[in-house]
Amino acid sequence: MIAGITTSIYSCRETTQEKSEEAVEAIGKDIETNVKKASEKIEEGAKKVKEEVEEKVEDGKKATEDMK
Repeated sequence: MIAGITTSIYSCRETTQEKSEEAVEAIGKDIETNVKKASEKIEEGAKKVKEEVEEKVEDGKKATEDMK
């Protein structure tokens, strides 16, 4: 009887550990995916800012030339 209970507890502990490991792996994948998405958004934002700055510089050059 005690051997059966011990085996049952061990199996339960092993299953819990496996599920915990799976959960940690899933969390890691979610973090990796979200970091990748965030970095893509940051790159898109940086590209837009760069384009706007370049546009403003060109507008400034044109305005300076028009003043001559």
